[in-house]
Amino acid sequence: MKICIVSDSHDRAGPLAAAVAEAQAAGAQAVIHCGDLIGANTLRESIKLGMPLHVVHGNNLGDPMAMHKLMAKSGGLLTYHGQDAELELGGRRIFATHYPHYGRALACTGDYDLVCCGHSHVAEIAWQPNIKGGQTLLVNPGSVSGIGTPGVEEAFTWILGDLTSMAFEIHTLEH
Repeated sequence: MKICIVSDSHDRAGPLAAAVAEAQAAGAQAVIHCGDLIGANTLRESIKLGMPLHVVHGNNLGDPMAMHKLMAKSGGLLTYHGQDAELELGGRRIFATHYPHYGRALACTGDYDLVCCGHSHVAEIAWQPNIKGGQTLLVNPGSVSGIGTPGVEEAFTWILGDLTSMAFEIHTLEH
């Protein structure tokens, strides 16, 4: 099973929908959004693409009531998990949060096959040693909105992951 991982869309519906559409064309069957979505309306175009969306909030929360209302109207396509999410997709245990330090800590437990985070606006894919003697994949898709961090070139990034092979790659939208 392939998935699309995005984060930090910051009310920019166009780039978010473009990343979801590219991932869908590449075979993705679900989307994980790692927070800082802000407005629920940012998801409307992505929902129309018909893939399940799993969303957590970040430090830019927006309107949680609007998110719940959109979720109720999405026909089951949108799941708003709140602060973090424990998921099982493609037979893999997945944890999603906004904060990298929280993500790294959860990866260290060895309880998950994949931990997804955001916040830094810098895309990264890394294997994190865990306390069970193995390694957990820790991914941060950067910012799908193109908003960079100081000193970092702006890039509209997202991640396409294959849960069967555990192969993940950073993609950049043309802007």
